[in-house]
Amino acid sequence: MLEFKDGQTLLFTGDSITDCGRSLPLGSRKTLGNGYVSLLDSQLAANSPSKTIRVLNTGISGNRITDLKGRWQEDILKHRPDCLSIMIGINDVWRQFDTLDDPTPVTPKRFEKIYHELLEKSTPQIPKIILMTPFLIEANSADPMRQMMDQYGRIVKQLAKDFNTEFVDTQAAFDAYLKYQPAESLCDDRVHPNQIGHLILANAFINLLA
Repeated sequence: MLEFKDGQTLLFTGDSITDCGRSLPLGSRKTLGNGYVSLLDSQLAANSPSKTIRVLNTGISGNRITDLKGRWQEDILKHRPDCLSIMIGINDVWRQFDTLDDPTPVTPKRFEKIYHELLEKSTPQIPKIILMTPFLIEANSADPMRQMMDQYGRIVKQLAKDFNTEFVDTQAAFDAYLKYQPAESLCDDRVHPNQIGHLILANAFINLLA
């Protein structure tokens, strides 16, 4: 079970799903954006009033694992978080479908290699790390993009095992919802969820505290 102590720092990083309109300066509740990070900050504060947990958001819209690598020292390690949550991979897959002439695609092998390097560098410095899978809000598991997203999700799951980190299967969380409701009730592009979708992400994370 994941636990936080008073005064600890929890940092979230990733792409637009994490970014979700966040701003500077870091450390202010007003700058966390309007997505799952803000929801989690509120939930942690409400559920643990005796603790002050500093929540930071360094997600950047459009980022792939290659972009995350380029800013790892400045946006992650520099802040010396007690706990780091990473959700990356959606754009690594998406760009292979909407940018067919991309000269530097992030293939599964490349994705795994860079992710492994980042974790290898970070696990000695950061006490707790949480890996959240990329996801596609698509119920049809035979859809080509969904199949590739699942492949990247399996890579993240294996890395979580290899490095003994916490793991959140966001795709499974969305799939549970999609058994009863259409994807259109969560988003228009299968990637950027509305507030219902962000609450699904927040709940999936909160389950680590149960």
